[in-house]
Amino acid sequence: MADPHKHVGPIPPDLEAMARSWDRRDFLSRTAMGLGAFALEQLMGGSAAQAAQPSEAAWMQQLTAMAPKARRVVFLFMAGGPSQFETFDYKPRLQSRYGQQLPDSVRKGQRLTGMSANQAVLPVVPSAYAFHRHGRSGTWVSDLLPHTAKMVDELCIVRSVFTEQINHDPAITFFQTGHQLSGRPSMGAWVSYGLGSENRNLPAFIVMVSKDAPKDQPLYARLWGNGFLPSEHQGVQFRSGADPVLFLKDPEGYGKSERREMLDHLLRLNEMQNQQWADPEVEARISQYEMAFRMQTSVPDVMDTSDEPEEVFELYGAASRDKGSYAANCLLARRLLEKDVRFVQLYHQGWDHHDGLPKNMERQCQQIDQPTAALLADLRRRGLLEDTLVVWGGEFGRTVYSQGRLSKEAYGRDHHPRCFTMWMAGAGVKKGSSFGLTDDFSYNILQDPVSVHDIQATMLHLMGIDHEQLTYRFQGRRFRLTDVHGQVVRQLLA
Repeated sequence: MADPHKHVGPIPPDLEAMARSWDRRDFLSRTAMGLGAFALEQLMGGSAAQAAQPSEAAWMQQLTAMAPKARRVVFLFMAGGPSQFETFDYKPRLQSRYGQQLPDSVRKGQRLTGMSANQAVLPVVPSAYAFHRHGRSGTWVSDLLPHTAKMVDELCIVRSVFTEQINHDPAITFFQTGHQLSGRPSMGAWVSYGLGSENRNLPAFIVMVSKDAPKDQPLYARLWGNGFLPSEHQGVQFRSGADPVLFLKDPEGYGKSERREMLDHLLRLNEMQNQQWADPEVEARISQYEMAFRMQTSVPDVMDTSDEPEEVFELYGAASRDKGSYAANCLLARRLLEKDVRFVQLYHQGWDHHDGLPKNMERQCQQIDQPTAALLADLRRRGLLEDTLVVWGGEFGRTVYSQGRLSKEAYGRDHHPRCFTMWMAGAGVKKGSSFGLTDDFSYNILQDPVSVHDIQATMLHLMGIDHEQLTYRFQGRRFRLTDVHGQVVRQLLA
């Protein structure tokens, strides 16, 4: 392809005059493709060079010819690390080991957090709650989750997930972005970049954070950020209250026609800037302004649940009428999925139970159990579960030993990254199944380990994306969500 910046033939007189009249400072400051611009472009990560290349999204789509099982995803992220002992990993043999020291043969010298590294005794503590078999699959589920237990034949429970991160921030960042250090694109941003949106009036990636959850571990907007991807792919947070999306409403006395006129003028200015600099962020800015204009109508419509029948609120529970609660967010997630939003992520904090675990687990499970099961049932009866992937889990699990004082009523558990439990349901997932096996202490994986990168690769696969081909060139290297790791766990697939 001919280089558009390459000139062939004699230099026109006007260019000769320009060359004589410009000094070095003029040249470097006024020449878009000059050395100064080139150096700045390199410092900014090569965005101008990327803009001159063919669309990477279009290139990527040519390499993802797999038929997708899932058109959309809802990720129910339980921030803080829910205990597998009180949810899905039944360990009845621990009852006879109450208060005993965790054997060295089980711990195998694995590192501990700073909160229990100096603890002289690591006493084993079984779950305070009973488990029972449920469904045709006969899957063991804690009595803390009676509603989820009724949907167990829709679930594919993975008990052998592991990570390398032992503290919250790096572990959550790793799960959301594929790397423990901040700055990489989030999973939803990757999906938006790779597949785009199916609804031009709503973002492809929407995030909601429960207002009724304890804020034990902070959540940062970078967890749903775009990283080095174009900014239109970042997650848009929907909030409770009068303004579900910040800065979306027009100022008082400012109407739709005035806003449309302002955007049209702004579009022309941005187009002029784009012609001069060829910066893809200018195009992203144009796209975001236009999306915000369309969202002024679409967001109030999707957020208004007054048209839902009474039995829907009964299904999701009384809290579903309280905007911003986990239950209300589950209901909104269904409404967004109905409108073909590509990636919906719900964050529910409050699972970091270093002490007082029984009481805290009761509260947490009471908040999320009925709405989660309702979301599955609601999607199924509307025919949406067939092509929607639902994922539930946190950044790591909890230890078999009690942190601090040992008490059947108020024990706690420390962080444990070496094995924890998640589940998937819906499109392309093997229903009513369990995968992976942990030892009697749920401390080590005995069979079928599944890394976080494996989970990410499998989720992308179900959406028709080859995780090794979904890449973006940045600072001279092609990056991907799974870095240089990850395999599709085909045993989880229907």
